[in-house]
Amino acid sequence: MISHPDRQKAVRLITQAISSGAPKYKACKELGISCKTYNRWISINSVKKDGRPIAIRPAPENKLSSEEKQIILKTCNKTEFASLPPTQIVPRLADNGVYIGSESSFYRVLKEAGQQNHRGRASHARRKPPESYCASGPCQIWSWDITWLPGPVKGIFFYLYMIIDIYSRKIVGWEIYDKESGDNASTLIQKAVIKEQCSNNPIVLHSDNGSPMKAATFLETLRRLEIVASYSRPRVSNGNPFSESLFKTCKYRPEYTGKGFKTIIAAREWSVSFVN
Repeated sequence: MISHPDRQKAVRLITQAISSGAPKYKACKELGISCKTYNRWISINSVKKDGRPIAIRPAPENKLSSEEKQIILKTCNKTEFASLPPTQIVPRLADNGVYIGSESSFYRVLKEAGQQNHRGRASHARRKPPESYCASGPCQIWSWDITWLPGPVKGIFFYLYMIIDIYSRKIVGWEIYDKESGDNASTLIQKAVIKEQCSNNPIVLHSDNGSPMKAATFLETLRRLEIVASYSRPRVSNGNPFSESLFKTCKYRPEYTGKGFKTIIAAREWSVSFVN
């Protein structure tokens, strides 16, 4: 919305440009207005003020009165409705043949009264945003995940556990098991720490939100090894990119068999060659 002084200035500039020989539409285009707007502003030999801010607008016929708003508030604060949202209050009133207002009206009135918040007894914990870490050298941040390798028949899989150092991209630990579990993950992380001789280093271990990653046994192992657990955001498919990229490289190798490994020993032998 353009103020009255700005309108007067725009009309003065456009008029000067036109008197100097510039086409009206080009002069108006420079100021971002149309010729119709310019003509309307200069009608009756004077620049009109914008009447929209002072226009008298009639109130909607279906606007709730103060009494009706108080009825809605009293209804929502009744014992039987105190812990229910409007999406449940309005249908329950309708079942009893009572109609006070729509669900959106209930929400609007509650918001005006400062009562538009959680009405149930259950508490909603506020989750902190995930922390960010940056690796400036090896053995600072590791990433790990589990991928499925096809077995001898359809429906049977072997599980490849793999830990990668995100700075050097070195595979610091891997193993293949016949199931997913926190115990297997605990064994693997202990072997990796011993192998890399970094038991005294403050390591951050990143993963997704899978059940083995949050198993009590595994978390206790991390606590004992003084490793900080880092997790992806919930329900995000690309929250662990280093491990996912490594698994894609693994499964897109020309020598990778898509038909399945006959035994877990065969899967381990293939993984040895890949890691090397």
